[in-house]
Amino acid sequence: MAVYNLYVSGILYGKLEFAPAAPRVRRLDVFTGELGEWEPLTPEINGTYKSFLKLDFLSLGDKWEKYPQVLRGQGEFHVDGERYTSEDGVHYLQRDVKFPGNKQVEAGELIAVYCPSREMVTLLVEEGREDRTLLRQWRETWPEEKLWAVSYAGAFDVPTRDGVSLSTDVYLPRGIGEKVPAVLVRTPYGKEEGREVYYRYVQRGYAVVIQDVRGRNKSGGEWIPNYYEVEDGDDTLHWIAAQPWSSGSVGMVGGSYLGYVQWAAAASGTPHLKALISVVCAGSAFIDVPRRGGSLNSGMLAWAFSVSQKTFKPELMERDDWQQVLRIRPLSDIPQKALGYEVPFLEKWFQPRDNDEFWSRSDWQARWKGAQVPALIQSGWFDDNGMGTTQALELVHDYPPEKRKVILGPWQHSGNSKYDMHGVSFGSKALRFDLDLLYFRWFERYLKGVENGVEKEAPVEYYTLGEERWKTAENWPVPQTVEKCLYLTSGGHANTSSGDGRLTWQAPEGEGSDTYRYDPQDPATHIVDMSENELEVPEDYTQEEKREDILCYTTEPLPQDLTVTGDMTAELFISSTAPDTDFMVRVTDVDETGRSIKLADGVLSARYRNGFEKAEFLEQGQIARLKIRTTKLSNCFRKGHRLRVTVTSGAENFVFPNSNTREGYNSQTTVVAENTLHHGGAHPSRLTLRVEGE
Repeated sequence: MAVYNLYVSGILYGKLEFAPAAPRVRRLDVFTGELGEWEPLTPEINGTYKSFLKLDFLSLGDKWEKYPQVLRGQGEFHVDGERYTSEDGVHYLQRDVKFPGNKQVEAGELIAVYCPSREMVTLLVEEGREDRTLLRQWRETWPEEKLWAVSYAGAFDVPTRDGVSLSTDVYLPRGIGEKVPAVLVRTPYGKEEGREVYYRYVQRGYAVVIQDVRGRNKSGGEWIPNYYEVEDGDDTLHWIAAQPWSSGSVGMVGGSYLGYVQWAAAASGTPHLKALISVVCAGSAFIDVPRRGGSLNSGMLAWAFSVSQKTFKPELMERDDWQQVLRIRPLSDIPQKALGYEVPFLEKWFQPRDNDEFWSRSDWQARWKGAQVPALIQSGWFDDNGMGTTQALELVHDYPPEKRKVILGPWQHSGNSKYDMHGVSFGSKALRFDLDLLYFRWFERYLKGVENGVEKEAPVEYYTLGEERWKTAENWPVPQTVEKCLYLTSGGHANTSSGDGRLTWQAPEGEGSDTYRYDPQDPATHIVDMSENELEVPEDYTQEEKREDILCYTTEPLPQDLTVTGDMTAELFISSTAPDTDFMVRVTDVDETGRSIKLADGVLSARYRNGFEKAEFLEQGQIARLKIRTTKLSNCFRKGHRLRVTVTSGAENFVFPNSNTREGYNSQTTVVAENTLHHGGAHPSRLTLRVEGE
C-alpha cells in the first residue's frame, strides 16, 4: 500500500495510507516538529483535517481505487456524483464544489490530490513523486529549507491608548535564538479559531501574533465594527516592536475584516508595519459596507448576525426566513424579533445619517497619512467587499511598482475556491496554486530583506473572463485600456417598455426619457442566497429583467470580441416624483440565446449625488446627474454577444428599499415613486468603460 505525503504550503504535515478497511495517518506535531506514530484515521481526526485543509480524507479513501479507473483521457468524467474535467489527460479538475480536490493521474495511477483555498494550497502526493507536482516550486525556492517547531509564548493583554486591553496570543519559532519579524493577525472571529492556518509562518521563522479585536472574544471594550481599528492597530504594532523577541518589522495578513484592519493600521502612519497581504479587504462605509452609495446594505445582516454576540456564531447566518427578516420595520426591531436580543452596533448602523464623524472615523482611505507600505492585494470580480479593494488599488496606484503586487481573479469573497459559480463556469486556469508561495516570498522580501526578485515581477496579474486566461499589467487601471462610452437611448420611442432600450457608441442627438414606477413594498430582487453570505456572485437575470420597474439598454450583437477591463461609471440624468430614491445599475453579458449574466453593479442614493457628507433632496421636475461607480471586472464580451446596462431602484437582499421619503431606508411610511431616466441631447446618460486593444 502506497504512502502519501501531506503538504501545506510546501511543509510536510503528515503521511496517509489508504488501506481499504483501515486508513492510517501519521500527524505532524507542530509543537515538536516531529511526525507521530501511525494511527487510525478516525472521523474525529478526519474532521480536524477537513476544517483546516478543506479535504475529506475518509471520503477520498473510499473512492481511491475508482479515480484512476474512471479518470482517463480528456473530457468530462463522473465518480460517485463528483464531476471532473481534464484538458490534458493528467490533471482532473473537480467542478461544481467549493474547495475542489483536483486529481493528478499518470500512467493509470493517482499520484496527487491538490486543493486550493483563499490563502493556501493543500497537496497530498504519493511519496517519491513530489517533483511531479506543484511542490517542485517550493523546493526550488527553498532547496535547503530550515523549518522550526512552534512555541506558544502565551496570552498577553495589549494596552491601548484609552485603557482597553486586547487579548493577544504569541507564537514563536522554538529555539531560534535571534530576534524575528512578526506576522500580525487581528480578528473578530476568535483568535483560537483557525489558528493552525498561521503556524506555517512560525515554521518558516516568523513570530505570529493573533489578536481579538476590541469587544470580541477575550478582548475588552465595546464592539463597533471598524470603529477603533486605526488606533488599536497602531497601538498593537508599537507593542510588538517593543517585545524582546521582535526584530521591529511586522507584516499583516488576512481576508475580509482581517484585510480591513491592515489598511486601518497602515493609515495611522506607524513605522513598524513593513508589509501587507490584503485579501478581499473591506473598505469604508459609503464605498463598501454597510452604507454603499448611501443606501444601507441588507445583505450584510448575515455577517452582522454572526458577530452579534461576544463570540463568533456562524450558524446565525443560515436562516430560511430571510425574506421576512428583511421586511421588519422599523429596522431597530430586527435584532429583537430575529435574534431575541439587542445588537448595539446595529442600532448605530440603522440610524439614517450622512457621512459624519461616526462613519468617517473608520474610513482608512480618507485617514491615510501617506506611508507607502509594500502591499500584496488579492481580490476577485465577484468579491462582495470588492469596493474595498478598489480603494486599496487607488491608494497604491502611485507607489513605486516594486511596492505593489495585485492579483485579481474570477473569484467571490471566499476567494480562490471555485471553477463554477451560480451556473457560470470558468476555464481550467481560473484557480491559482501559487498564491501561498507568493505570500511567503513577499514577506521574505519585505520582512527579512531576502533578495528573491518578487518585486521585479509583474505588478498586476488579472484574469479575463471569456478569454479564460491570466494577463499582466504595470498598474491598475490597466494602462493599455482606452476609455469609451456607451450611450443609453430608447431607440426613438418616447417612453419604452423595459426591453426596448439601446446602447450605442454614438451619442444620440434627440432627447428622450424612460419612466418606471418604483414601489418600496415590491422591490426588484438582487439574486443571491443570503445564507451563503456572498452578495456579488454572477447570476442569470434574464427573467428578473422582464419586470416593469427595470429599464434595460442593450447593444446590438457585437461584430467582434470586446474586452472590458476595469471598473465602470454610469452617468445617469434622472428625475423623480420623490425627494429621494436609490438607483441600482447592473452590467450584464447577454449571450446568443438571450441569457443575461450579471457581471458588475453599482448603487447610489440620489440624495448623495454631490457627496456623502450632506444630503441634497430632489425637487419636483428637477433633472439631476448621478455618477455611479461599479465593481471591477475583466470580461471578453464575445462576438455575437451583447452588453447590457439595467437601471432600477430596488435590490432586495442587497440594500434595504429606499422609502422614497426624506427618511430613506428606515421609514415605516413608503410612497411609490415615478423615476425617469433622461438620455440624449443635453442629458447624455452613458456608461464609461475601459476597453482593451483599442
